[in-house]
Amino acid sequence: MAYATRARRTSAVFAAVSLGLVALTACDGDTEEGSAAPSASASTPAAGDTGSATPSTADPGDGGTEGGDTTGGSSSGGGGGTASPSEPGSDDDQDGGVGMCETTDLAYVVTVASKPVNHALLTATNKGSDPCLLPANELVLTIPTLDGAAGHMGPDGKDWILKTGESAYAGILFSHADTAGGKSADKVEIALTASESPTTVPIGNGPVTVNDPEVTTFFGTAEDALTY
Repeated sequence: MAYATRARRTSAVFAAVSLGLVALTACDGDTEEGSAAPSASASTPAAGDTGSATPSTADPGDGGTEGGDTTGGSSSGGGGGTASPSEPGSDDDQDGGVGMCETTDLAYVVTVASKPVNHALLTATNKGSDPCLLPANELVLTIPTLDGAAGHMGPDGKDWILKTGESAYAGILFSHADTAGGKSADKVEIALTASESPTTVPIGNGPVTVNDPEVTTFFGTAEDALTY
């Protein structure tokens, strides 16, 4: 009887161990399945998800904007694109691209004025077919019988466009009342700039006595030219 009792106990022990192993195996299987599930869900984004995996699959050279390409944005947006060359402008805001007047472009008349005394009026008319820019302050006037050019009197003027047929005026003072002596002259020499050859102009109603000549800049009216 004692042997039979020990045999039954031994069977019971083996049965309990077997049940424990089965339970342990079942628990291990549940654990493996539970740990594998999050990995599967993380690698498969839900529909409509734009997660971090998407940019890594974009081709940087495909020209699209999804991969952060800025090349297309700068060329189409206008903010960073290269500006087209500007249209050619005029020489400056004043002359509008018109060429400078040359001494030979104008016709000149010098006439002794009734007043002020010892004055004459120089009239310069554009005889060309195109307008030109008149250098107002560079007028050179000389008297053939005297050395040197006439001095400047009156305010400085501003270069301005002289249209075809339009005239500009300058005042000439031949002699000062408080200056003694002088030489007789019946013509003057005129150049618009010192770099040009002068043209000879007869003095209407001359001759005149010249001792210390002066000349103004060019003005738009005879009255302004004879003010000084």
